[in-house]
Amino acid sequence: MKALIFRQPNGRLEPTELPIPQPGKRQVRIKVEACGVCHSDVAVQSNALGNVEYPRVPGHEVVGTIEALGPDVESWSVGQRVGVGWDGGHCFRCPPCRAGVFVCCQNLKTPGFSYNGGYAEYMVAPYEALAAVPAELSWAEAAPLLCAGVTTFNAIRNSGARPGDVVAIQGIGGLGHLAVQFASRAGFHTVAISRGAESEKRARELGAKTYVNTESQNPVKELKALGGAKVIVATAPNAKAMAELVDGLGLDGRMIVLGLDAEKLGISPFQLIPIRTGVQGWPSGSSRDSEDTMKFSVLTGVRPIIEKFPIEKGVDAYERMVSGKARFRAVIVMEK
Repeated sequence: MKALIFRQPNGRLEPTELPIPQPGKRQVRIKVEACGVCHSDVAVQSNALGNVEYPRVPGHEVVGTIEALGPDVESWSVGQRVGVGWDGGHCFRCPPCRAGVFVCCQNLKTPGFSYNGGYAEYMVAPYEALAAVPAELSWAEAAPLLCAGVTTFNAIRNSGARPGDVVAIQGIGGLGHLAVQFASRAGFHTVAISRGAESEKRARELGAKTYVNTESQNPVKELKALGGAKVIVATAPNAKAMAELVDGLGLDGRMIVLGLDAEKLGISPFQLIPIRTGVQGWPSGSSRDSEDTMKFSVLTGVRPIIEKFPIEKGVDAYERMVSGKARFRAVIVMEK
């Protein structure tokens, strides 16, 4: 089968051919139809999390069809449309797993990190990692919902905001353009915060009621004029910009951090205590959360904006994502 692989830490992504994998116990083999190219795949290249064994096929926004079942697979059958996201399997033994909070488990498995992922024509995955993919979604549309989609949708729906509340989205990139759609479809007064006047048209098309141009407006002042944000979803990986936005929260407001930045957030307790605000991170979601994300997307018309690349040009897709030029999600597809 065709595949893309990192042979060593900090090596280049390169095309190769590998044997078609065989499913083991509690595993299925998936004929991959599409795989999103996520910025987290850079951590596979660098082994930033320290859990990658090389050589490794990256990719954790995988959708396709079940082609073969290993022993002891329950509730799934050959031919079903499925996806595998960040929650690529778990141990069922530790307290988080027993509580159903799989994303915080130390034994969480993620495709592309713990085992070969979706930058290939076939992959195997634990059956508990599977999410059913609705027929209404094309393969390329469904793939980014398995990470970028579930991360933003799950964070917003668990934020405590109610319809009519002000929910601000910082950044309108791969995560942010989906967050704007989810927030607006859920009935929030959605504020998109980004740089440049040219982004306003797109933000409003996605569903933003208010647009704040950080080049000409003070976002904190604009949020306070709306009564303060109940929730700020920080998707752009810029710790300084996130910290500055905290003052735009209203009473009992929360900033939810999704964008990864190695820098520390420079936030004073004086910014948090007087009006009971707070900052929290949000990782992603379980396979059930992924199913909820896709169902909501079908019901409300949320769709990622994508650029498709055949697997033969998968290296180009990855490099376009790394350069920040992808608008808004690059997707590797197996179709000719």
